[in-house]
Parts: sequence; structure tokens; C-alpha cells
Amino acid sequence: MNKTRFRLLVFFMSLSLIGIILVQLYWVNSSLKNNDEQFKFHVQQILGKVAGKLQEFEEYNLSKLFTKFQDSTGRPPSREEMLPFYYNSKPGKRESVIYSDNINQKDYSLFFEKDRNSAKKINDSLKRNYSIIEDGKSNPASDENSDIDTWQRYQFALYLKDYRENNPLEVRISEQWVEKLLQNELKQNGVNTPFEFGIYNDGLATKIRSDNFKWDPDATYQHSIYEDNEGYSKYRLLVSFPQKKVYLFNSLLGITLLSIVFTLIIIIAYLSAINQLIKQKQISEIKTDFINNMTHEFKTPIATINLALDAIKNPKIFEHPDKVQRYLQMIRDENKRMHSQVENVLQISKLDKKELDITKDQADIHDVIEDAIEHVHLIIEARNGTLTRHFEAQRTTALLNDVHFTNVLVNILDNAIKYSPEEPVIDIYTENVKDFILIKIEDKGLGMSKNTQKRIFEKFYREHTGDIHNVKGHGLGLAYVKRIIDDHNCHIYVESEKGKGSTFIIKMPLIN
Repeated sequence: MNKTRFRLLVFFMSLSLIGIILVQLYWVNSSLKNNDEQFKFHVQQILGKVAGKLQEFEEYNLSKLFTKFQDSTGRPPSREEMLPFYYNSKPGKRESVIYSDNINQKDYSLFFEKDRNSAKKINDSLKRNYSIIEDGKSNPASDENSDIDTWQRYQFALYLKDYRENNPLEVRISEQWVEKLLQNELKQNGVNTPFEFGIYNDGLATKIRSDNFKWDPDATYQHSIYEDNEGYSKYRLLVSFPQKKVYLFNSLLGITLLSIVFTLIIIIAYLSAINQLIKQKQISEIKTDFINNMTHEFKTPIATINLALDAIKNPKIFEHPDKVQRYLQMIRDENKRMHSQVENVLQISKLDKKELDITKDQADIHDVIEDAIEHVHLIIEARNGTLTRHFEAQRTTALLNDVHFTNVLVNILDNAIKYSPEEPVIDIYTENVKDFILIKIEDKGLGMSKNTQKRIFEKFYREHTGDIHNVKGHGLGLAYVKRIIDDHNCHIYVESEKGKGSTFIIKMPLIN
């Protein structure tokens, strides 16, 4: 996969993911708005019911006063005669009272002279239609209400007007009763969220309000109460829901959580896919590097072998047996070199499949290190390098596979030589730390970047240092080292600084 296709794929996958998230957010936002509208409509209906019950309760209280007077006098009272029964009115000198509706006592009494049974009809109808029980519920209205004439309703409205004008709001109702009435209605309609309330008179707060009531344009609803016959009212009932947003969100919590879970699954799948694509891209690049390096590694020995064979075919060469032996040795060495490379590939493959059988025996670490040094000392001498031993460990017996552990040390030493542009300078240290032995192999070579140190033990990974082939290798040596070290229950670390060399540290348990 080339870089352009890879970037396009990542772009479209990212665009799709962002689109899904935006759709989910839009859906949640739309659902919240719809729930808000439904909540508003629902609350307005509830407030309408509460307003109706407040009206019924007031009419019922007036009917009790009306009945009380009629029971004591045997006749319906006039508006003036009802005044002493009101809170703000005091009995005084009887005189003709002119009301705001321009109907005086005499005129008013004439209405009831027409039909003595009218007052009784009003009282009986009120008792039937406006009986209020303590929890705020009212009995349904009876069809018998239709027998009250329009003029009788109008006269009762005048009584009600006097009752309201002569009784302050806090006398007619109580804060506790309004709260209970609201609480019952909200509960019956499934609105289970805290609320605050208040009654306002011409825009001014009255004493009928809860302690924590505050006006909030987004969470406060209102409805007129105590309307007159023309539908006008100076009183408004306001109800606020401080936790409205939480309540609305909770109503969507189940489906929202599912949406979030599925969105997270999509995000995780997306990140996993991107990660796999990046890994595949890296593996593709590493494999390409591996093929290039292996081709380069085999090309030189094959060419050398071909040249040696051509030289041996020359009849004149038979006159010089030493040259024949030299060419034969070259062929053997190059063949051994290719065999070693193939063997490394096979061994790392077997390690990955856990097919490589590694038996371990007791061995002296210093002896194993000396054996590894023997494999590379000619190369160091050929490059005029030096290798210094600093063996300070007193306890050196460990359980290991002699062949594979020697290969581990040879690989590290070989890297120290290859990545030293000048004469290789190598120091090998050993020391005891509790029940472990530390083996440190230090060089003064090119060193490594922080990123390379993190990936140095990955299969096929090689740090590019300009020309991909300027340092021989195929990226399997240290991967093989890491797997053998892990199989021996050891740990390997690398400390390095660019341009100042590297130090490989092996921590290995000792046999007690």
C-alpha cells in the first residue's frame, strides 16, 4: 500500500467516524429538545389542573360562608350582608352600598325576590361541584349544574369578587396546601423531579412561595389563576424545576448510554483498524528492507564463490596448490556465511512457533563469554580494535543453553563491531547483584536514537543510517537475542546516546 492510498483510506475512515459521532450528537440534542417541548406541554396541563382546583377551592369556601348565613337566617344573604364574614370587613352602620359594578343592595335583592329557591339551587350545586378533599382532589362535576341560569352564575361571580377583594391571598390559601396540591398533580402525571413555586400578583411576589424559588427563563413555567368571567387575572402561579436538565437527560439515559457504548465500540474498532494498517504498512516496509538486505547479503558471497570457481577452472591454477586451497577456503567461508544467515531466519521462525527445543545445563558465564569473544576476536584484530574484559563477578554459575547463549553474545558483539565506524573499542563487564549476574557489553560506536532503542528488538527492524546497506544485516539478530533471553528468564536492556555508543545489559539469575 503506497503512502497516498494509505492517507486517503485513513482520511475517509476518519471522516466517517466524525460523521457518525456528529449524527449521534445531533440525535441526542434533537431528542433533548423534543423532550423539553413535551415537558413544557405536560407541565402547562398540570398547572391548568392546579389552577382549576385553586378556583374550585375558593368557590367552595365562599359557598360555605353563603350556606352558613342562609342556615342562620333562613334566606340568602345580600352582598352587603356577606361583608362581615370576610377577613378585611368589619360590621358597621348599615347603609346602602354602591358596588363597583353599579348594583346596590336593593337592586341585588330583587334578583332573589323573583325566585326564593334560587339561592338553595346555587348552594346545592356548589356543594356538589366544588367539594374539595384534603389531598386537593375534586369530585367530577354533575350534569345538574346546567339548571343554574346565567344570571345566577353572574351573581355568584360578584360574591366571589367581594370575597377575593376582602381576603388577602395568604388568608385564602396556604403555602403548604399549594405545595401539596402541586406535588400530588406532578406525581400523578409522572413528573418526579424537585420543584419550587411562587404566586405573583401583578408581577410582584406574594407570601405564597417556596423558600428557594428563583426565576429561571429555561426552567420556570407559569399559568394564570383566579380568572374572572372575562378570563382576566392578576395572579399567576409560577413553578420552577431546578434539576430540569438532569430530569430530561435521565429520560434519555438508557438509549443515550447504548448510543455511547456503540460509538465507543466504533471508535475502538476504528483505532484498532488504523493501528493494524500502520503496522501492516510498517511490516510491508520492513519486509521490503529485509528482502533488499538479504539480496545484498547473498549477492556478495555468491559473486565471491563464482569468482573462486572460475579461478579454479583455469588449468594454470593447478600449478599453484596453495592458491587452489585458498580459493576452496573462500568458497567454504562464503558458504558458511550464507548458511549462518539462513539458519538465523529458520531459528527465529521456530522461536515464533515455539518449535525450537532449548535444553539448559549449568555453565560458567565467564567461559561462555570467552567462547563468544573467540568468535569475533579475528574481526576485531583485522580492524585494529580492542576488547577489554572487566570480570568482577564472583558467582558465575547459571542455567543456560551453551550454543544459543553464545549466539546471543556473538550477535551483540557483532553489532558493536559493525556499528563502530572507526576502530571498534569494546568493554565487557560482569558483576553480581544479589542473586543475579549482570553482563554489560559497551561500545563507542554510532549509538541509537530513543525511538530506535524502543524498537531495537523487533523482528526485521533496522535503523536507517543513510544508505540502507551501509551496515550489513537483516534485522533478525537482536530479535533472536530477545527471544533467547526471554526463554532463559533473563532481561536485556539497552542504554545508548547518539554518537557516543551503546551499552547492552543482560540480567541473568544465578544458581544458588
